Amino acid sequence: MEWLWWVGAALILGLIEITTLDFVFIMFAGGALAAAGANAAGQPLWVQVIVFAVVSTILLLTVRPPLKRYLSKGGPETLTNAEAHVGRTASVVEDVTEVSGLVKLMGEVWTARVAEGSPPLPEGTTVQVVRIDGATAVVAPKSADRSA
Repeated sequence: MEWLWWVGAALILGLIEITTLDFVFIMFAGGALAAAGANAAGQPLWVQVIVFAVVSTILLLTVRPPLKRYLSKGGPETLTNAEAHVGRTASVVEDVTEVSGLVKLMGEVWTARVAEGSPPLPEGTTVQVVRIDGATAVVAPKSADRSA
């Protein structure tokens, strides 16, 4: 029944891993399960401890690095928050100048100003968001070659 101590240790290490997500404690949990197997096979405690240490080390050196590489790859970059609005089309709801104005962007009204070198934009103009500065959309006139 001593093998239950090793299984309990593996469960505790697994729970710790859930909080750290660094793939270290889960490798120790694997070593603890291997030690539980050694105990179930009738091996003395010193052999169980060696099995725990060897299996944990092997897992840390061989399984953890490729696992971390695989999971850190991630998927395609998904723009969120303000970054997602750059390049989108908006319509001017209040004349936009170098210092003030309002545009409707994705159904929301944003404060806006024209980008450097752009003329003031009258109400009703379709514009393209060049960048977001804080809570202000920096816009430029939408031209045929920009939308292509």
